[in-house]
Amino acid sequence: MDAIVPLREDHRTRGVEMTPATGRPSVRRKAHRIGWVLAAAVSVGSVGGCGGPSGREDAAVSTARAFETALGAARFEQACALLAPETRKAVAEASPCGPALAGKRLPATAGAAVTQTFGRQAMVRLTGDTLFLSQFDAGWKVVAAGCTPRAEQPYDCLVKGA
Repeated sequence: MDAIVPLREDHRTRGVEMTPATGRPSVRRKAHRIGWVLAAAVSVGSVGGCGGPSGREDAAVSTARAFETALGAARFEQACALLAPETRKAVAEASPCGPALAGKRLPATAGAAVTQTFGRQAMVRLTGDTLFLSQFDAGWKVVAAGCTPRAEQPYDCLVKGA
């Protein structure tokens, strides 16, 4: 087995043992680094945000349902408050957000929600509509609504940010 000695040191390899034969970090150092990364990931997952995936999914669904409930009750200003900043700005481009959102004629929804979260992004599919949300410091916000799938292409959304 080759001796493990430092070959060079720069900002990427400072303190990393290198294998002379390959010029790559030693397996021992990689294993140690992987252990730290896994420990950090577990810590972040247990401490972060709204908890595990089901907690984040529940929060995303709650925001999506609140948005749809506000639309159904014609409380468009309340629905606008649930839009992400860039989406609200895009909706209110020509007129205030409430009247502009009313003019979008988003589909009515009902039924159970199917949710998928991807880090700080979520897709909530309700009967009649699909919404995309992002998690901000203030909670989940709707970034796109009135979305319908298209074969081999991104969703087509009636409401979306810039």
